[in-house]
Amino acid sequence: MRDIRNIRNKRNNDEGTGLSLDEARIRNLSHEKPGSGENRQKLYFFTARLFLAGLVFSSILMNAGRVHGQSADSSSVQGAAASEPYPQMPLIAPIGIRIGKYVNVPVSAQGPAIDPAKGYRLQDFGSGLYMITDNAYQSMFLVYDSGVVVIDAPPAYAPRIRQAITEVSDKKITHIVYSHSHSDHIGGAKSLAEQRPVIIAHEETLRLLKRNADPNRPLPTVTFSDKYKLRVGNKVLELSYHGNAHEPGNIFIYAPAQRVLMVVDVVFPGWMPWRRFALAQDIPGYFEQVEKIRKMDWDTLVGGHVARTGTRADVDLQAEFNEDVKQAAKTALATTMLGVGLNPLDRANPWAGFDNYIDRVAAQCVNALTSKWSNKLAAFDVYIWDQCYAMEQSLRIE
Repeated sequence: MRDIRNIRNKRNNDEGTGLSLDEARIRNLSHEKPGSGENRQKLYFFTARLFLAGLVFSSILMNAGRVHGQSADSSSVQGAAASEPYPQMPLIAPIGIRIGKYVNVPVSAQGPAIDPAKGYRLQDFGSGLYMITDNAYQSMFLVYDSGVVVIDAPPAYAPRIRQAITEVSDKKITHIVYSHSHSDHIGGAKSLAEQRPVIIAHEETLRLLKRNADPNRPLPTVTFSDKYKLRVGNKVLELSYHGNAHEPGNIFIYAPAQRVLMVVDVVFPGWMPWRRFALAQDIPGYFEQVEKIRKMDWDTLVGGHVARTGTRADVDLQAEFNEDVKQAAKTALATTMLGVGLNPLDRANPWAGFDNYIDRVAAQCVNALTSKWSNKLAAFDVYIWDQCYAMEQSLRIE
């Protein structure tokens, strides 16, 4: 204990002088008897070691400062995010930013629960017409006196379509109707085509499927260009084509006896449309088809996606959203100036200039829509940036 106290007292005495411990050691060595060669040698080596250590430490600090400077100001790294975001950025995170928790799906957008043991549910529209859904995709089948017509075969649950049919009928599948060519809606057709059913689609769908050459999507055997009335027994389905919107060949399927209209990837009851207006190839055509659906005579809408069927109020709501996003993007395009906030070093890069401009247009569009729509449509926060980017582009070039 005495040794520890002596060391502590010596340290305190040295620190009391205002000198560092190393400086105190140099002082003590330098105040030894001048004639002591041993002490002079100790002082020389100790000072040299301290000098070298100081050089190494200074080098570490300089390098650390460089690294810290780069990480603190990411704008010094070309292509990295700027240290300051655009002014008035929306609270809803933009595309590419990881979301901690998405906004809860409102009750109004939810549908009846799925039996997890089955993985699907049936909805009976009457007179042999049923919807099958896993609450993400939707398709239909129509039972008639000598067979079954299947309308779309989403691969998400295609292996269970036969099981669903056997709940209400023991008849075989005689026809398959394709709403359009996309694999997420008809990619399970091969598993239902063992008995070579008649496959009906628009002629544009046949063209696209020939190009795609996907064995899971057998080619249609019957096609039409404008209208086609499918009569099976005493049941009827009316198929019609209203031009390009979602994609060429996407048709309307109407069951007049049940007053059920099926139009896939256009209206999403209670929900924000899938990104960029469901990847619509023709956005003005897409808006026109929503208006066309509003004017048609039907009671129940099957949209091909989400958890429940649609009502006329759902279509009215989507039409209203379409008009609002169009006006928000139009205003943003007219009031946003090119080049504001762009790094002067990027003035000669036209792609960078437009990226800066379009980002700010989209941000203004999102801000304009959030207060009204964030609680009206499920997944508004998921795809509103996509809709604004798609809308401004359509207004600029279409």
